[in-house]
Amino acid sequence: MDDHNQVDENFPLFSKIKNTPEAAAAAAAAAENPNPQTVEKETGNPQNPNPNHLSFSQLGLSEWAAHTCKELGMKTPTPVQHHCIPRILAGQDVLGLAQTGSGKTAAFALPILHRLAEHPYGVFALVITPTRELAFQLSDQFRALGSCLNLRCEVVVGGMNMLNQAQTLMMRPHVVVATPGRIKALIEDNPDISAVFSKTKFLVLDEADRVLDVGFEDELRVVFQCLPKKRQTLLFSATMTSDLETLLELSANKAYFYEAYEGFSTVATLTQQYVLIPKSVKDVYLLHLLSKMEDEGRRSAIIFVSTCRYPRDYVHRVGRTARAGRSGVSMSLVTENDVALIHAIEADVGKNLDEIKYNEKEVLADITEVYKARRVVKMKMMDDGFEEKDKARKTQKLRTLAEKGQLKKKGNKQKERDPLNSGKIMKMISDSFEDKAKARKSQKLETIAEKEHPSKKGVKRKEKNPLNNGTDAKMDDRFGEKAKAQKLKKLKTSA
Repeated sequence: MDDHNQVDENFPLFSKIKNTPEAAAAAAAAAENPNPQTVEKETGNPQNPNPNHLSFSQLGLSEWAAHTCKELGMKTPTPVQHHCIPRILAGQDVLGLAQTGSGKTAAFALPILHRLAEHPYGVFALVITPTRELAFQLSDQFRALGSCLNLRCEVVVGGMNMLNQAQTLMMRPHVVVATPGRIKALIEDNPDISAVFSKTKFLVLDEADRVLDVGFEDELRVVFQCLPKKRQTLLFSATMTSDLETLLELSANKAYFYEAYEGFSTVATLTQQYVLIPKSVKDVYLLHLLSKMEDEGRRSAIIFVSTCRYPRDYVHRVGRTARAGRSGVSMSLVTENDVALIHAIEADVGKNLDEIKYNEKEVLADITEVYKARRVVKMKMMDDGFEEKDKARKTQKLRTLAEKGQLKKKGNKQKERDPLNSGKIMKMISDSFEDKAKARKSQKLETIAEKEHPSKKGVKRKEKNPLNNGTDAKMDDRFGEKAKAQKLKKLKTSA
């Protein structure tokens, strides 16, 4: 757990109960109870994940929803779906903690679509996720699960035209999947956008731990102020943090907390591999891997090249390839600088990654084409002003982090050294190098002398006669005067 919580009690994440006589009576009853139970927690049993062997329709979903699940190959509910879907349908705030790839998206998408079919309007649900990649994946799953509803689901992320996005929101789609930064920018840029979310029934934070961990609090405040007080809030995450625990305690709807496991974990249907490669030919190996996967007909795979920095990011991303019981493959390109990171990942997930080896000669056969393509792309990016844009983005990111007080400071000051001890050490090192240099120079002179005079082996080179110094100086002066005379004569001839 983190020692410091980013979220305070005024953070408007969970819905607030209106000031009614019933609410006042409930508050009075809670005040009399010294140990109020505001969070109902349940931990999954890995030995018996679906104890009653319930079907999707038995969880309370409509027949069309159960039929859609069957068409998509979802035979029975996963543990997180089995525990969370009935609670969401009952109107509770829910925090579902389960590994990536365990079916968390369907756990909140299915009950949302069930309620939407009963009262269709927009915007019915707002889903916040930390990255564009996840936003598009969530949107695809919503569209698949709601295919028979003529669902209108829109993605609102950075890198796209803001005017078009604003116009799309004004048309009030049923579900909006957004990243915090872009939705905040649209709300602040267009005062009419706020009203679009005034009747939103569901707020979902997917990968909630990451959304709060990377410092989106300011963005979330702007977004949540547009939402109605009476709503359901659903948080789904792969790991637990103190921020999420605090939010649970603030819930006014008696939140339900489902925890499938403790710590980091990856699904059993995921094959995790790595390739140890030289850093200079990473692009060449990437092309070779993609070609191999295409030849082998692999439909679901993820390759980590350089964007995965901490073990937790790996756990979050890797499960995207093995979802809802299906198999998947993850491949990491590991250089000599990444070995420690691989060991850290293995320690966190509790299993060793399998090393895969390829024929280096076969891999490097395409090196000329890859390098040529890389040069062409780099020139194209420079022509498009990518370098300047990249610098501007980095500058803006640093400025934003500084404004939020989240800019990481440099490491702790190094331990002060004893100046006397340091001086002694440096003198010893200096003397040692000097002695070695003298020895090498002496050995070199002896070798030269032996080659010039083999019969005088071991004889030291004759030292210079200090009396010759004056003669040498006179010779230098003479040659200098001769050179001046020749230069003067040349100038006269040319004139």
